[in-house]
Amino acid sequence: MVNWAEELKRESFSHKPKELKLIQTHISYVFLADDLVYKIKKPVNFGFLDFTTLELRRFYCEKEVELNRRFCPEVYLGVVPISLTKDGYKVENSENPVEYAVKMKRLPEDGMMQKILKNRALTEKHIDLIVDLLVPFYKSVRTGKGVNQFGSIDTVSFNTEENFTQTEGFVGKALNKWRYNHIINWTRNFIKENTSLFEKRIKEGFIREGHGDLYSANICFDDLKKVYIYDCIEFNERFRCQDIASDIAFLSMDLDFHDYEALSKYFVEKYVEKSDDRDLLKLLNFYKCYRAYVRGKIGCFTSMDKAFTEEQRAEALKNAQKYFDLAYIYAEGVPKLFVVFGLSGTGKSTLARALSEITLSEWLPSDIVRKNLVGIAPTEHRYEPFEKGIYSKEYTEKTYKKMIEIAKETLKKGRDVVLDATFRERVYRDIVQKELRFADIYWIWCTAPDSVVKERFMRRKDTQDISDARWEIYLAQKENFESPTEIPEQKLINIKTVEEVEKLLEKILRKIK
Repeated sequence: MVNWAEELKRESFSHKPKELKLIQTHISYVFLADDLVYKIKKPVNFGFLDFTTLELRRFYCEKEVELNRRFCPEVYLGVVPISLTKDGYKVENSENPVEYAVKMKRLPEDGMMQKILKNRALTEKHIDLIVDLLVPFYKSVRTGKGVNQFGSIDTVSFNTEENFTQTEGFVGKALNKWRYNHIINWTRNFIKENTSLFEKRIKEGFIREGHGDLYSANICFDDLKKVYIYDCIEFNERFRCQDIASDIAFLSMDLDFHDYEALSKYFVEKYVEKSDDRDLLKLLNFYKCYRAYVRGKIGCFTSMDKAFTEEQRAEALKNAQKYFDLAYIYAEGVPKLFVVFGLSGTGKSTLARALSEITLSEWLPSDIVRKNLVGIAPTEHRYEPFEKGIYSKEYTEKTYKKMIEIAKETLKKGRDVVLDATFRERVYRDIVQKELRFADIYWIWCTAPDSVVKERFMRRKDTQDISDARWEIYLAQKENFESPTEIPEQKLINIKTVEEVEKLLEKILRKIK
């Protein structure tokens, strides 16, 4: 297996580019060579694609050019050989072909949709250009015999079940068990309950040989005069030939992912208006869930690919988690909020941190939020008297409000949250119940014998613990603690933190539905 990242230099190209830059994906090496692009397929087999032989890679290079010329013929210049010569590897040399590459015209960097998204510069005008290209495109592309079977219940189910099988090994790393099971059950139920709708889409001609990978990474604008949509799926007809709703849902989901919810809605509304495809809306969340899950799956694969740096693999896994969060929301999942509370020294932060790790939740400790508000490092200590300084009632109120604000934003994006604070006053618990009532809230009340708490404070002196609490603070909190009698019994989990954390977590997870 040739590592093209190491083999191709400026001298390998006939035009000797001044600049040569490599971008890797999980299936390709993409070389940016001045105003040209050369894309080489990796010899990989993921089940849904097979590039393991030279013949297959050449075939799919030619297929890529053929299919993408439907969108932008001026960009796809052809397929070129790469030969091994006495002077090393040479691109566009047919002397001794050992590999093939798709040759493309390089598109303007500033027009790349992902860059525009990052710069928060996307507008309705950009969306209008996309819609005006897509509406006539879908009317013109192949449908009927040889395409319609890909819109059948059997194929739709196969696609979704394939995703679930291929991500099972990432449960606990990229999404937790209950989210995995929820998405599976919701998907299967939706398909079962909407059989007639899927059949209607076939009869009315909405299964088309579309793009298959319609999202911002494959879209470029030229000064708001023209839009290029490129890099459609060539390697698997089953992914390319689907309901038009699946392509539209992909880009809509991608806009949601980049926090462009308003433009996501605008895109769908404009497409439906101009195409008159009203039933698309009935399938939108199903396909958004499917597409988010596919992107999560790809992120999982990338996180295991040694061709990427450790930092890139970690980022891929992080993004996979975000995509699975979206999939969960589209599948009508309700995010969970775990409020780990109790007096200082009762082990709540240790438990909260461990709970966030095992459930892949966002951990929001009051100690860090409070110190961020006053502009000091989490490890910097302020040993104030009870309810004085940064621990005054004023700062405590600001801290809780900020925690709830962050939690609300995080929960709405689909991520579970762990709030970690004493919540010794009912007023703050009531705010949580009111402001975050859209979440499934569990209250985890940590307690411990005084002797255990006192010993913990003694041990803290030799650690880098972020808490400023001491024994005397614990005693003052104990006198002022308001018992959580207002919390429903089924949502209150009492935990005496005198066992190993693993055992405490088991107790908590057994009570979560």
